This record gives sequence, C-alpha cells and structure tokens, in this order.
Amino acid sequence: MNADPVRGVDPVVLEIVEGSLASIEREVETAIGRTARSPMIRDAHDFRAGIHDRALRKLTGRSYSALVHPVVRDFPTDTMRPGDVFFHNDVYLSEGGIGHLPDLCVTVPVFVDDDTAPGGHAVVAFVQAFGHHDDIGGAVPGSMPSHATSVFEEGLMVPPIRLWDQGVRNDAALRIMTRNSRMPDSLAADLDAECSACLMGSRRLSELFGRYGRAQVEACFDAIIDKTTDTYRREILSKIPDGEYVWEDYAEHDGVDEPRLHAQRITLTKTADRIVLDFSGTSPQAKGPINHCGDYAEGNFLKKWLAPILRNLADTPERMAELDVNEGVVPLIEMRFPPPGTLLTPVFPAPTNARTFVILRLLGVLAGVLAKAVDGRMPADQETIRYTGVYGTDAAGEAYLMREVLGGGSGGRYYADGEDTIHVVPDSRNLPTEFTESRFPFLVERLGLAVDSGGPGLHRGGLGYEKHIRMLRDAHFMSIADRSILSCWGVKGGRAGRPFQVTIDPDRPGEREVDALADAEPVRAGEVIRIRTTGGGGWGDPLDRLVDDVVRDVGWGKVSVSGAREDYGVVLTVADRPGPPVATVDEAATASLRADLRSRRTGDEPFFDRGPGYARLSGGAAYADVDFLGS
Repeated sequence: MNADPVRGVDPVVLEIVEGSLASIEREVETAIGRTARSPMIRDAHDFRAGIHDRALRKLTGRSYSALVHPVVRDFPTDTMRPGDVFFHNDVYLSEGGIGHLPDLCVTVPVFVDDDTAPGGHAVVAFVQAFGHHDDIGGAVPGSMPSHATSVFEEGLMVPPIRLWDQGVRNDAALRIMTRNSRMPDSLAADLDAECSACLMGSRRLSELFGRYGRAQVEACFDAIIDKTTDTYRREILSKIPDGEYVWEDYAEHDGVDEPRLHAQRITLTKTADRIVLDFSGTSPQAKGPINHCGDYAEGNFLKKWLAPILRNLADTPERMAELDVNEGVVPLIEMRFPPPGTLLTPVFPAPTNARTFVILRLLGVLAGVLAKAVDGRMPADQETIRYTGVYGTDAAGEAYLMREVLGGGSGGRYYADGEDTIHVVPDSRNLPTEFTESRFPFLVERLGLAVDSGGPGLHRGGLGYEKHIRMLRDAHFMSIADRSILSCWGVKGGRAGRPFQVTIDPDRPGEREVDALADAEPVRAGEVIRIRTTGGGGWGDPLDRLVDDVVRDVGWGKVSVSGAREDYGVVLTVADRPGPPVATVDEAATASLRADLRSRRTGDEPFFDRGPGYARLSGGAAYADVDFLGS
C-alpha cells in the first residue's frame, strides 16, 4: 500500500480511522438514546457526541459539540486515569462550549499504555457527550426562566469536576445535582447513560489505537483535520470575493425590557486565505437571558458553530452534504470581539438561558453577509429551534414537565424550496404523540404544517409546525422563543416567512395570545394550545414562481387559495367538493394581477425583506441601512 506522499499516511488506514471515528460517535449517541430516561434526551434527541484528540481538536464533523478545553484547564492530562469521567455545565467556566445551564457535558479521556507516562497510561483522545436536560434547578421548571436577570436564577452551576474517579462514581456530587433538580430520577438516569456511553466510546477508541498504533492513528488525525482545511480553502473560501461586507440582524426581546432591536452585526473581511468576522456593533448585553458567551478560546466553539453555513457555497447540494466541520475550519476563520459587556461578551453573572436568540441569529447574520458577497447565492433565513411545554400535576397528584423543541421551516435556496419543519440538532425530532398522550394529561389534536408560513419566493421558504394540544387538567404553558414579531428574512426578492405564534383556545370566546417568552401561562382543562412555528424566508421574486408550483402547493395544503393570490399573484378557483382541493388557474386573471403587482414596485427594493414586524421595532422603517447590496 502506498502512503500519502505529503502526510506519510496510508490512505487505506486513513479511511478506516475516519470511518471508525464516525462509527464510534454514532454508537455513543445510539447508546445514550436507548438508555436515557428524559423525553428531551431519549425521545427528542437533543444531544450529540463528539470525539477530540489530545490536542483538544474536534475530529468528527457531523455536528457541533462542546469543548474539552475547560476540563484540561482544571485537570491536566497527566492527572487523569483510566475510568475517570469529568462533568461540567458552568457557562462562564466552559471556554464558550456551554451556552446555558441545562446543557450538561460529560467528558471521558482515552488512554493507551505508555511506560513513560504517569501511571503507565497516556491520554490520546477524548469522548464527549453534550445535551439539553429537563431540569437543573433554578426559578422555574425546566431551568429556563424567561425573565431571569442573573445566572443564579437559572439553576445549579457546576464547574469541571471528576464525576467518576478511576471507575468509582462520586455519589456525593451526583446527590447534590439531583437534589437541585425537579426531575431527579430522570437526571440521574440520563447522566448514567451518558457516562456509560462515553466510557464505551473510550474503549472503542483504545481498541483503534491498539490495532494500528499511536503514531499511525495520530497521523491520521492530523490528515483528517488538514484535509478539511484544504477543502474549505479550495472549494469554499475561493467562492467569496475578496473585500469587506457588513450586515446585521436582531433578537426582538429579552424577557425583561420591552421588545426592541438587539443587534448582532458581522463585518466580514475576505482575504486570500481566510475570513475575518468582526462583531463590533453588536448591542450591549441584555438584562434578560438572551446573552451568549462567545469570545472564549478565541471563539473556538463559535467558529465550529458558524462554519456549517459556509457549506452552502459548495458547487452542488450533494457536495455540501459531504463536507464535515471539524477543527480544520478553525485556522480559516479569525474572530474579533467587542469589549466585555455585549450580547456576545456578557459579564458574569448575566443570564444566558435563552442564548439561542443570539447563536441561532448569528447563523443567519453570517448567511446574510455572505449573500451580499455572492449575489444571493445563499439560503434565506430560518429559525429552527424554540422550546415550548406544559407542566402541572397529573391525576395521581404527581408533578410532570413536558417540554419539547419544535423546529421550523428552512429558507428557500437559489436552486430549491426550503425544507419543512427542520430541527437544528442532527437526528432531533418532536415528541411522539403516542408517548406524550400516554404520559401527560393532554391530547394532541393536530400536528401538521402551518399553512402559508413559508416565505413567498421564486423558491418558497419551508413551512413550520402547527400543533394543537388540548389540556385535560389545569396546567401552565411555557415558551422560550424568538421571531414572534420579527420574521425569517427573505433574500433577492424573496419575502419573509410568518413568525412564531401561540394562541390559547383559538376561535373561542376565551381566545388569547401568549407572549413568546412565558414561564407560567395558566391553561385550564379543556382549553387548546395552538402553536405555530416560524416559516423560512423566500428566495427570489415570488411573481416569478411557476404557476404549476403554486397550484401544487395549494393541492398539498402548503399554500392557501388566498395566499396564492396575495403572495404569488396566482388566481385560482377551487371545486366545491369533498377531499383535497382541486384548483383551476384563471390564466388571464393571473397574468393581469402579476402585471399589476409588478407595476406597483418602486424599483429600489432592498436585497432583504424583514417582514412587517421590523417596522414595529424600528420606529417605522421597513428596512435597515445595511439591507442594500452596496451598503
């Protein structure tokens, strides 16, 4: 077999090592999913595993993960022993790897025999599990108080600790954690599942080192990371013209102050070999919990979080799916942060539990600033995560908490419509109706697509969820969501999608809207909670969409007859008969309406459409100064 002439790595062994890493990561996640107890971990799958080398570099690229840096900072590798398991969830002591306290992280070192190392064992890698858990204490069930003004209201903070010491579990630490949780049994079972799965993954990696030898496996690690660096520089960065580009987007509320524009700004500078992301102009840290600690470790976590957006510049969708995001992207991105005291550089003890309002928005800000650089060859906006739930007591008098992460539509693309009901965490999903109805005192009367929620465009934005929950007992509803005033923006003529909305008892005398940030909205037995999640933004002019595509969407129930007319200028008549709608196009009326709608345009429309909610928060302006291509 011939070795790689550049890296000295056997290409066959390299393929085996790379495939083994992916397989081990998947095996760890499968083990956690099968043995965890909480709905958030077991059923919604809001967790992920990661594998890192001894230099703390992330090797696997299917998903983002937390960082090993804080563990090694507090426990140097020469003090680690086989059977050790480390744990932490402290946002401010996590080097940026933990966003809010419900994200618990388990880290297990991988060892090989080495007579020159302390104890005869040397650390060569790490296996890590990182997931969102039901409750870690704090002011409200679920540990995400929407009106928190301090991290101390959000739950138990645990800096890196040795949770297992050479195979012996620290029961005192576990007892403290479970004592602070409203769901102690679920928390204990989830942690046991994650520790056991990571220990299993550590054994699998040790076997890989034993099979091929430390030198050869570590050379493969270098090659895997170098390949990513080379690929992104050659295939992705080369698509961005050199220059400077500026754009910003906003969170709409922080749970404490009145709704307003909380700006996240990126100035992107493209040079010959890298991109520089400067976050100057980002708003001051919020009083409420929408802050995110992004500037630790030179933005190491944030670089890997944002880098998947770059994959949209790949030549084909198939090639985009092939591109992993591991540590190889880090040298290609330089980050410059504003001084302490902003949404991205909050000062302890600023609250952070709703940090998704910032880190999800930054994905869109990067997509938007890249769209300006490449004439719109990027997807429109999406908002694919928000937390909703109910809690109370069941018929037996036992306390319960049902919380899930509902996705939303992704943005239209230059080559296709957006996807419906996307979840940002790989393999995550809504909770199964059969499970929730058997465990909690409510009925799920509808779970489907939110009609007309996708932003109109040549390529339509994906649709969000519509879910109806009928309560069988009095309870409380909770929500941590953004994009209830602002919308997912459309690009290059595409229109914004529809925002998030929660309505209690719709179409009845007691109908009322619920704020997107709510801790304890009372819901009476018999009332229905209607949840509609965001639709993705549209791409391109909706008046250029093929009439046949609009007719198809009406037949599928994705677009209403009125939406076809108002959003796409397509006039339809629908036969009055049972079953799915059968629409017929009035071609003359459609041609006339589209011509009329085009004639009303002024010719100076911005490159981005933010939707009608922007004017409410901007003092009446329909768009921002940065929304034009030349700005």
